[in-house]
Amino acid sequence: MTARHVQITFDCADPAGLAGFWAVALGYELEPPPPGFATWDEALEAWGVPPALRNSRSAIVDPAGDGPRVFFQQVPEGKTAKNRVHLDVRAAPGLEGEDRMAALEGVADELETLGAARFRRVEPGQEMSAGFIVMNDPEGNEFCLD
Repeated sequence: MTARHVQITFDCADPAGLAGFWAVALGYELEPPPPGFATWDEALEAWGVPPALRNSRSAIVDPAGDGPRVFFQQVPEGKTAKNRVHLDVRAAPGLEGEDRMAALEGVADELETLGAARFRRVEPGQEMSAGFIVMNDPEGNEFCLD
């Protein structure tokens, strides 16, 4: 069987804002504008997209080209329940114990300055894990620093 490419999609209120947050969280970058355009605003203007709709979607990409594209689409309704799927952001590869938790805390601190909220810290050994921090992005979507 051939592997399929995957895109992760977030429904959200502010696609540009959430894309900016997740670009930092994942080490991604905003998707470049199409060839022939210096900026997305220039492209959207040329395509006749009204200014009121220009924040209806956004995307980020892995600069190395390895990870999936992450797409953000504006929806009218807000988040109402806990996510059934969430992202685990591998923020401390190869680290264990207190070194691992200190690295995760550093990333959590950085993401809090961008609007994330810390929900819970799970210590190494609890819940059969090496330790992780559960967080919410600026629109309330749960994710783990792991």
